[in-house]
Amino acid sequence: MPLPAHVFNPPFNIVRCSHAVLGVRDLAASRTFYEDIIGLHVEDADADHVFLRGLEELQHHSLVLKRQNIASCKRLGFKVASEDDLDKAAALFAQQGLAHEFVTAPYQGRTLHVTDPFGYKLEYYFKMERRERLLQKYALYKGVQPQRMDHFNVFVPELQKTIEYYAALGYRMTEYSEEEPEDGGRIAAAWMHRKGNVHDFAFTNGHGPRLHHFAYWAPTPLSVIHLCDVMASTGYLKNIERGPGRHGISNAFFLYVRDPDGHRLEIYSCDYQTMDPDHPPLRWSLRDPQRQTLWGAPAPRSWFEEGSLFEDTTVRDPAFVANVIIAH
Repeated sequence: MPLPAHVFNPPFNIVRCSHAVLGVRDLAASRTFYEDIIGLHVEDADADHVFLRGLEELQHHSLVLKRQNIASCKRLGFKVASEDDLDKAAALFAQQGLAHEFVTAPYQGRTLHVTDPFGYKLEYYFKMERRERLLQKYALYKGVQPQRMDHFNVFVPELQKTIEYYAALGYRMTEYSEEEPEDGGRIAAAWMHRKGNVHDFAFTNGHGPRLHHFAYWAPTPLSVIHLCDVMASTGYLKNIERGPGRHGISNAFFLYVRDPDGHRLEIYSCDYQTMDPDHPPLRWSLRDPQRQTLWGAPAPRSWFEEGSLFEDTTVRDPAFVANVIIAH
């Protein structure tokens, strides 16, 4: 299938992925998991919300937990370059006939909510309250010592149309998985970025719209291994779903864990820079098992099939079923 062209003058300027808003059923249990085990810093909390951030982040939050009866992904958040970009985004969404509105979001300035053409619930903002950088507050380091939000990965029913849409918004493809011509030649997954690393937003063919995972950057692979020790010795061994290991795609040293509600978090380290405008996308064949696991144990079935639902969204079957080879 054709690769989308890079668009260097998009209709509005998205800087990076910023934060995830998750609905959780037991707020206290989720807070304990993300604060005491993963190591995120709680910036503010009330009876129904917990706001957390990584140690490197100046922004008030990169993860919001909201108490509710049903676990879900409520929103994926992105920062834009200016207030003017919010108005440009709203004008574009109106032109596209997308449901959108400006809302008041805690600790953020003007925030634009939108449901994209494929059912993903997103929010865009320019200003968020800043807090003291914790990077050198080493006494606060615990868990995996998470530094910053790195990316989102979603299950997508209409993959080709989705990557073309986001390419038109200025996302540049860095890597992709593709069938061989005799199998159909279709793109089955794509990694796309705004901030100059491997990805801010990744799209995987599958039943969707659903969130596959969100990811935090960890300082070193040793941080990831330390988290395994922490989880194994604090009653969270069964929450480790996959890893540690290394992806061929992105070169990431990874660990996937599930929170008390089943939301999937990836701990991520060791990818690379992609700032150059002529950086070519790297192709992986679906027949190559090392694309997904350069080394490490194979992914369990849950990793391919389970994800977090977006609220009030109907899940659709994928346009095709990819013949994925799983590493053994």
